[in-house]
Amino acid sequence: MATIGNIKVLIYEDVDFLRLALQELINSTMGLECKAAFSDCTQVVTDIELMQPDVILMDIDMPGRTGIEGVSIIKAHYPGLPVMMHTIFDNDKKVFDAICAGASGYLLKRSTPAELVEAIFTLAKGGAPMTPSIAIKMLKMFRDTNFKKGITKEEYDLSGKEREVLALLIKGNSYKMIAAAMGLSIDGIKFHLKNIYKKLHVNSQTEAVAKTIQQKIL
Repeated sequence: MATIGNIKVLIYEDVDFLRLALQELINSTMGLECKAAFSDCTQVVTDIELMQPDVILMDIDMPGRTGIEGVSIIKAHYPGLPVMMHTIFDNDKKVFDAICAGASGYLLKRSTPAELVEAIFTLAKGGAPMTPSIAIKMLKMFRDTNFKKGITKEEYDLSGKEREVLALLIKGNSYKMIAAAMGLSIDGIKFHLKNIYKKLHVNSQTEAVAKTIQQKIL
């Protein structure tokens, strides 16, 4: 998460005109900076090492390696780095695979420039931005999976504070909003989240929210 200066964004998009348009939009927005934009994510670990981004904007359908594969690799090396999918795909499997891979947000390409900019700021603040239709689809998808598989509630030994943080996350609150609501510092919230991720065996905020809904943890 960026704490001072501009939020540094790394883009992965294989369509040339769209990649350039995204660069221009980000660089023309106060508080944002596009560090680089690539047409594929085959060298994503090296790219991150060189560019040190705060957030990543990731397409799904790219040559050499899909964006979903890219997210999985990013999360294996940089579990705390937020990645937002920016794609035309809104089918259940793509959404499910992206979230399970560790994506922190999911925005459709039909979103307006203003919505994209807002989503990037939300992502950098610890939120989980999603196109509304995707958020509804995700909730329905996990509920249906719950029903079909007969998943039962498991005990994860979450503390009261951790359960409160999770409840606020599910409502879409950012770290700052959660900290204000609980009377804690942002570092305190991050400490609770680290413990939550460990107890739930997940690597991202979105995975934590999805698992909480799926297994009815709260």
